[in-house]
Amino acid sequence: MTVHEVIKQLPDPEAVRARSKAMAMLDAVLSPEWEWRYYSYDAHWAPSEEMASMRNGCGDDYAIIFAAAGVYAQACYHESPISPFRTSPPAPWPGLFDSLPEVLRPMAEEPAFLDHDGISRATACLWRETTDSTWRCGDIQVPDDREGDADGAEWLFGLLLAGTAEAYREFAEEYYELEPDPAAVQHVYDLRPLTQEVVTALNPDVRLADLAADIAGIGYPA
Repeated sequence: MTVHEVIKQLPDPEAVRARSKAMAMLDAVLSPEWEWRYYSYDAHWAPSEEMASMRNGCGDDYAIIFAAAGVYAQACYHESPISPFRTSPPAPWPGLFDSLPEVLRPMAEEPAFLDHDGISRATACLWRETTDSTWRCGDIQVPDDREGDADGAEWLFGLLLAGTAEAYREFAEEYYELEPDPAAVQHVYDLRPLTQEVVTALNPDVRLADLAADIAGIGYPA
């Protein structure tokens, strides 16, 4: 499944935002040390902008920016055959950004998403302006290999596509080697305010008071 199929399955921006906040909040409870977290959310990324992000520590990541003009998302799969570093000098895959609306283009040019030479690391790019009724992506031809996920879009955005508490719980069991309580995970996926009981069911070593900064930073309901 490449980005062309992902944009057909991704829910509306508010659902993506809600799922992203839930995933970030759960990661904050399960991994008190920020540098080891897989999913994050910054409700104060920039004036009038919020950002959801994922990073696995192996060079794969994504960023989703929510702004007044719309939503912009990009992902990097470092082993992708359409990586910008497939050529010398590096260059984005043809068509990846060509049809990106001008109003969203500054997000793609954000320095945080570029390497030290100013080259975007993206292997997948998608967006949705506020006036759009569907997600869009560039008119690109992705090589038919890697079981159809050459750009990494399917597995990088996979948990967002699944959108369920059970999918997150399975992820947490594998990544964090923990077994968070299913009801507590669902509680967070429903974006209900945290209680000490819920926090303890997720991670008995964390206190609700310890999460104050994370709750505010994520913009999770208090």
